[in-house]
Amino acid sequence: MILDEFENWYRERYRRTSSSLTTSFLILADMISIMLCIGGGFFLIRIFYGGISFYSFVTYWPYLPAFIVIFLIYNLYPGTSLAPAEELRRITYSSLIVHTGIILSRFIYYLEFDTVSAAFSVSFVFSIMGLLAGRSVMRRFLSVTGLGGIPAVIYGAGYTGRAVVDRLLASKYAGYIPVLILDDDIEKGSEYRGIPIINDTKLGPEIVRRFNIKMAIVAMPSLSQRPLKNLISYSVSAFRYNVLIPDIFSITNIWMSVRDFGGILGFATSHRLNMFWNLWIKRLMDLSITLIGSIILFPLLLCIVLLIKVSSPGPVLYSQERIGQKGKTFRTYKFRSMVSDADERLKELLAQDKRAREEWEQNQKLKNDPRITLIGKLLRKTSLDEIPQFINVLRGEMSLIGPRPIVKAEIKKYGSDFQRIFSIKPGLTGLWQVSGRSDTNYTDRVSFDTYYLQSWSVWLDIWIIGKTMGVILRGNGAY
Repeated sequence: MILDEFENWYRERYRRTSSSLTTSFLILADMISIMLCIGGGFFLIRIFYGGISFYSFVTYWPYLPAFIVIFLIYNLYPGTSLAPAEELRRITYSSLIVHTGIILSRFIYYLEFDTVSAAFSVSFVFSIMGLLAGRSVMRRFLSVTGLGGIPAVIYGAGYTGRAVVDRLLASKYAGYIPVLILDDDIEKGSEYRGIPIINDTKLGPEIVRRFNIKMAIVAMPSLSQRPLKNLISYSVSAFRYNVLIPDIFSITNIWMSVRDFGGILGFATSHRLNMFWNLWIKRLMDLSITLIGSIILFPLLLCIVLLIKVSSPGPVLYSQERIGQKGKTFRTYKFRSMVSDADERLKELLAQDKRAREEWEQNQKLKNDPRITLIGKLLRKTSLDEIPQFINVLRGEMSLIGPRPIVKAEIKKYGSDFQRIFSIKPGLTGLWQVSGRSDTNYTDRVSFDTYYLQSWSVWLDIWIIGKTMGVILRGNGAY
């Protein structure tokens, strides 16, 4: 494909995309979400305490510009390439600042903490997830309609370049749309996943002049130093913004920073879950959430116990030996979702059914497992069968968030990554579960678990917990 042909293709598909358009839609989503959160706060205070009119919340719309200004200061617009956990952190801090300012100003003026201030306190709690939900809906709308996203040129049609294209096309959080791939190797083909490939990496200045594309992503880690320097100097530098991707799977830490060693730049990072204070915070979260969750879910647990006893003979709980932190074995607990002689039936099934045997060897699971009881199907679909693993969390064998505990047969599937990934406690849920659950292969599991291990933060754990609730309600990938 030549540049003139690309122009026709590009003008037809991406003439409406820009950072300003994406920002405008996100601002609209934020304003709607904020007003809904304020309305929710007024509604709850009106129900439980009275002394306030629910409909009066609409009169507080003049506060909206204050929210938008603080969000701008926290670089939430357009929010491209912003990790979900980092977006959650910035939303929480910026929303807290504005809500606190509103409450303090009212207290200074009225010299009391009134019902309106109480409503704004509730609004802040709602805003943490409300703003994330509103932004997620808007990003999905922009993706479906083709109105959102920022065009980006990808340098490199090799493995890393194609991996970047795959991630950008799959992630609504990235915010960039790959519109062109540049690579000097003619053997790379003329297109990848519908994205044109032009075999000329010197076209950067011409592309910027003709199409006003502002972002370039260099994904050519195998390029030697001198050719890479020339590429950046004479082509990539024409773009207003550019990103250099080394090896997409070697560096996955969102907390990485640049350090200056006497004029030599280096990337600094740390294993955050090797720090005792982070481990203490994570353990405190595990205990508090598990205890509170157990109390709230106690009536539901009693109903599940009765249903299991009535539906099929056998014990209520099922335990299995699993591999945990540093390769230590322990027994995990689940509500029994299968017939009591499930292990014997599995051996018979695998001996008789070649297709089932191949599926089991690949994933250690069967999509249509005949051993699962009627109530067991419901428990697995909603992941309620895993609630007894709260016992493992309280005993310190597991964490709420982390890599899934595995059986011994799965160790070989992790290869050399096993020791690193299982240097932390396995989790009841984790990043790969909310990104595909049982449909995710082992290569993706290693990638997600590595990202979690290197990029851990309280915000990431909170985001995964919230995402888990959504995945459970949709029943995606559970069997």
